[in-house]
Parts: sequence; C-alpha cells; structure tokens
Amino acid sequence: MKNGGGNRVAVIGTGLVGASYAFALLNQGIADEIVLIDANENKAAGDAMDFNHGKVFAPKPTDIWHGDYRDCRDADLVVICAGANQQPGETRLDLVDKNIAIFRSIVESVMASGFQGLFLVATNPVDILTYATWKFSGLPPERVIGSGTILDTARFRFLLGEYFAIAPTNVHAYIIGEHGDTELPVWSQADIGGVPIRKWIESKGEQAREDLERIFANVRDAAYQIIEKKGATYYGIAMGLARVTRAILHNENAILTVSAYLDGLYGERDVYIGVPAVINRNGIREVIEIELDDHEQTWFHHSAATLKEVLARFFFR
Repeated sequence: MKNGGGNRVAVIGTGLVGASYAFALLNQGIADEIVLIDANENKAAGDAMDFNHGKVFAPKPTDIWHGDYRDCRDADLVVICAGANQQPGETRLDLVDKNIAIFRSIVESVMASGFQGLFLVATNPVDILTYATWKFSGLPPERVIGSGTILDTARFRFLLGEYFAIAPTNVHAYIIGEHGDTELPVWSQADIGGVPIRKWIESKGEQAREDLERIFANVRDAAYQIIEKKGATYYGIAMGLARVTRAILHNENAILTVSAYLDGLYGERDVYIGVPAVINRNGIREVIEIELDDHEQTWFHHSAATLKEVLARFFFR
C-alpha cells in the first residue's frame, strides 16, 4: 500500500479492458497513483511490474502497484472492469446473471474499506451493472457513473467524419440509450461545423440516407464485429474510460455520454442509461436533456424499457 498522496485510481479487474485502461492512464499522465486489484493476484502483480518498467517513458511520475480492497479507502475513483466477457454470439444483456453476483461482492468489499470516492463502471451490460453498483454501494446516484455510450458516440463521430471527410473532432453527434442493441443515434441534433447533418445530405437524396443508416448499424454492431475478428474489444473503451477519468480528476465539467441516473429527465425514472452529462470532480453534475424528435423519443423510451425489464429481475420486486 502506497501513501504518496495525489489522485488515486483503483482499477478492479486487470483483464484486457482493465490493463488497457491502466496503460492509457499511465501514458496520458492522468493519475498520480494507480492500484491494480484482481482476483488473480499474480496477474495484477505482473502488470504492475510491467508498467513500472515503462514509467521512465511516461509524461509524469505515477505510483503503480498491485493491491487489495483496502487500497480503495483512499481512492478518489474506483473503476470496475471485472466480470465475465462477452462471447461471440452473446449480447451484452446475456451477461447479467454472470456479473450481478460478481458485482455485489466487489462493491461491498470496496465500501467496507471506507471508500468515499466515485465509481466508474465499464463491465457489460454497463447500464445494468451501474445501477447495481449504485444499489449495492448506497452512494448518491451522481457518484456512480457508467461508461454508457461514450464509445458508441466516439465510433459514430469517427464513421461520420470518415464519410464526410471531416475530422471527427468537428463532428458533433450523440448515440444515447442502452449501450447495446437498442441504442439510438440522435440525428435531429447531429451537426458538422454547426450545419445539421440532415442539411449536409439534402442534395444527395435517398442514397445518402441509406448510407447514414448503414453508418449507424456499423456503430451499433461494432463490438460484435471486433469480437468476431479478435475476441474482445478493449483499446477503444480503455481510452474512453481514460477520458472520463480525466474529466473527473481534473474537474473539467466536460459533457460526455455516460450512463447516468434519470429521475424524470427524458420522461424516464429509476434507470441508468447513456445520455450526455456534465462530469466533474463530484461525479455527474447534471444530465443534459437534449431535444429529441418524436421518433427518437419513442426509441429512447423503448431502450429504457428494455433495461428496466432486465432490472426488474433483480431489483424491482
């Protein structure tokens, strides 16, 4: 256990996502301390050794070690990457039964340490497990955040940028809803350089609309495609988690599409779901309620209902 002070991030689960996330933190100099916790202690210990050997190349000094749940007591942020992985042919929601029990044990162990920070959840199905983390921890909902649709939104912006030959940083578009098969693109609010995307395609006719539909399908199904090709997705989500972590530790008030608790906004209550939210040192400062057209609103309600149907098996009794 270290006592060097500064921002401490505890990474629980050092599999492909957890290790890639810790690697991103180290390379971007986001945290002062990173503690790696895994049921396979040798794996966490080996990762810590490997990371430490590369610290001379990192942009800032960072303490990295393998530890246990006691190290969560002084953590500013606990990031949960542990749990069963999505297999070829499985949806994210298929993982619920496997991961709920794992999460109860993890969250209760973290809270027993005296932890008073924020949770960030990456494990799928992320919206369900973020809700579970909130319930098991007893923390206020704003202090429990899921990675939500941050990666879906990044995929969306990348593919749109590629299609229009515009840098993705200048494409402003959101994927919201479940991080899964019922997620939706908010076409009504998507723009490039302040010009609505729907206006960009007006002159291109039906073919362009079909192209945009294919782009969204590729966003929604990207994980399946990557899993089929290489077994798992981890680099993209690791960088997304690092972005959320930077927003938290640096108190940025950044707007990111995370899994946030809704209590009336978007016409939904008692569900964690992917929406734009302002993220800072205190967690979710506020949820941004973007205006949806009628079709998008109906789609969003369907997405929330899908999540609530799963949650009902465990929490709504």
